[in-house]
Amino acid sequence: MTSGSASPRSSSNSTSGSAASVDPTSRGPYGGSRANGEGPVAGALSSALLPVLPAALDRRSEDRGDPAFLGSIVREQGTLALLLAQHRAAMEGERLVLLPAAELPAEWLEGLVVYLGRVPDEARLGDDGETALERGADVVLVVLPEPIEPIAGVMSEPATEGAGLLPQATQWSGFREVGAAMHPFEAGLLLEANAIANWHVTHPRCPRCGAPTEVVTSGWVRVCTEDGSEHFPRTDPAIIVTVVGPDERVLLGRGARMRSTMFSTLAGFVEPGESLEQAVVREIAEEVGVRVSACQYLGSQPWPFPASLMLGFTARTEDTVARPDGEEVVRARWFEREELRAAVAAGEVTLPTRASISRALIEHWYGGPIEDRDPEQARA
Repeated sequence: MTSGSASPRSSSNSTSGSAASVDPTSRGPYGGSRANGEGPVAGALSSALLPVLPAALDRRSEDRGDPAFLGSIVREQGTLALLLAQHRAAMEGERLVLLPAAELPAEWLEGLVVYLGRVPDEARLGDDGETALERGADVVLVVLPEPIEPIAGVMSEPATEGAGLLPQATQWSGFREVGAAMHPFEAGLLLEANAIANWHVTHPRCPRCGAPTEVVTSGWVRVCTEDGSEHFPRTDPAIIVTVVGPDERVLLGRGARMRSTMFSTLAGFVEPGESLEQAVVREIAEEVGVRVSACQYLGSQPWPFPASLMLGFTARTEDTVARPDGEEVVRARWFEREELRAAVAAGEVTLPTRASISRALIEHWYGGPIEDRDPEQARA
């Protein structure tokens, strides 16, 4: 699949070629070099990799297993509540609406409540006013059955209980709509909230016997009410790749459900018994008929829509001709750097939003930001 699509897993079990590997003594984009330029350093990390970001919250795994922990945290002064309803978060402009949990109406807490974590002392919160979060604050997720404020297209009548707690400018928005414009710390918090909420929605019953499960461990485990088996949140790994040819052109594709100007990186789920590198080789061969000769892991991004972890790679190929499969990828195109920049500036090509790792991978290949024709486009 291309990264902008939500395609199901491929049914094919074939693997084209062998697992790609990287020679640790090679030069170029895959290996580090000595400071004096005399040669590579085996095992050195490249400074060009996507940045490693610290965990957004301290999830306090040693405390959240206490049955009394969540209830006491919700009642504490200073605990903040992030609100989700119908996969949308309460937002005020580009900021999350975070309410004092102790002041929430009791009926708001009758549904799913999950402990998300504590803001660490070293959190990068930016300047005053960029976020309502404070270092040391605990944050809980509160999932409501529907938005509290009347939002066009979502609900027609306001819910009066507790509505006065929300700012007048509150809107309910999904991550895809606002993620690129959010403060990075809040964006990470919203991704965590979406991920755990989506898991609860799709796992109300025991996969062993079909009996209902109940929520324990402050929202991070479900236990079967019949056989007592424990079930933990799952994440589906998916590789996402920039494929670079022998002439340094990048191969981008368009999925069947993308608009006609959209081009994105290639992506696909990792199948059982398969390494990440093998998945890169197989998916690229299946989707565009290109043989990968080497690949390098660059970074990852949680993408809980519904439950993916996107594992970013750049890959090398000696092929110069791509053959889209016509199902998951309907068009594939090679781009030189200046060609892609000019096409995006002219509006002929649309790239994925900057909220996605796909955009980061493309700009990693390009060597810097690619300006959109419409500045708002990269935020949508």
